[in-house]
Amino acid sequence: MTRKPILTIFYQFNPWQSSIGGIQTVIRSFIKYAPDKFQIRLVGTGKPNSAIGVWQEADYAGRAIQFMPLVGIENDDVRGLIPTSVKYTVALIGRNFASDFMHFHRIEPTLFALKWRGEKSLFVHNDIQQQVNSTNNKNAILWKYFPQGYFALENAVIKQFTQVYVCNTEALKFYRQQYSNLVERINYVKNAVDNEIFHSITLEHKQKQRKHFASQLSLADNTQFILFAGRLHPQKDPILLLRSFAALKTAQVHLLIAGEGDLANEVRAEIDSLGISQQVTMLGAVDRQKMAELYRLASVFILTSVYEGLPIVVLEALACGTPIVTTKAGETPKILTSDSGVVARDRTPEAIAEALQQVLLNSADYPIEACVRVARPYAAKTVIKNVYDRMWQNWQHQNLSVA
Repeated sequence: MTRKPILTIFYQFNPWQSSIGGIQTVIRSFIKYAPDKFQIRLVGTGKPNSAIGVWQEADYAGRAIQFMPLVGIENDDVRGLIPTSVKYTVALIGRNFASDFMHFHRIEPTLFALKWRGEKSLFVHNDIQQQVNSTNNKNAILWKYFPQGYFALENAVIKQFTQVYVCNTEALKFYRQQYSNLVERINYVKNAVDNEIFHSITLEHKQKQRKHFASQLSLADNTQFILFAGRLHPQKDPILLLRSFAALKTAQVHLLIAGEGDLANEVRAEIDSLGISQQVTMLGAVDRQKMAELYRLASVFILTSVYEGLPIVVLEALACGTPIVTTKAGETPKILTSDSGVVARDRTPEAIAEALQQVLLNSADYPIEACVRVARPYAAKTVIKNVYDRMWQNWQHQNLSVA
């Protein structure tokens, strides 16, 4: 019997702990929807008192995997004095995790994988040129202080990848121009939404859930909810979110903020400063099942990011039948239709409030079915299967070549 090919996934998180971010969600889908003919390993992080550096048999979403916490992290949603990415990368020095297939979701760890044999794939989740080169002080990626260093590192390691998967079309153009000799390896890949969890309900059921949730918060029955979900991080610009909400002229509207992060205290201070504490609820980190419920009862999902790839939260909201209001960041403006969301004309509180008001006052123009239709091509089962099918074909070809 031919052995199962091994896929090892590298990223600085623990799928059994609360960890906010689209990359984490993508990896969870790659584990959950992995075909049985693959053996899955994840090199991640664990609690400081866990068995660091030891392989463990584990189960995630009904899928048996091998898991190794490479470094101990207390809270993945808040950056420590030394960034988790640095700790994780340093912990790879002197190790060899060579596998039949390897998936990387950050460039830094791949520096120490150059001599590992196997088929390697790099997933690019943001418009990296905009992310690294941005002069906006709100851009908190450390590489912005040394962009030449980032691209020098990337240039040194990128030839090792059989595939570079990019979820942002602007980034795809950039990579194909930057590495024209590798253009056949650089391909667009859709981000994936798990529609077994994130799915729509009827309008009648949606209204019932909205009223029930409003009563739980002691709010009026006709309260409409604006939902934000994500890391409270400069990339997401939660301060702009709050100022946009404060600029709204619509009555009986409540903002829900699901997430934690470095800016949590700053966000709370801004809420107080704007005098909107009675109109905003900070929910903290929320698990995926609860997030699905929040998407379904919300009237609109909002994104005020400085830069993006294609945010998973947008796909999740759309799959749940909820329209989007977004800034001009990443792929979201390109996938939205006129009946599934609005792109704010500017990155200003007034423009974003205007876009929110357009959706809130004209909900019939943004029906559940239209939102679901936009998300349908991004169904995880289909997207993940396509990547694994390509890997399996390569595996079979290698075995035939050896034979």
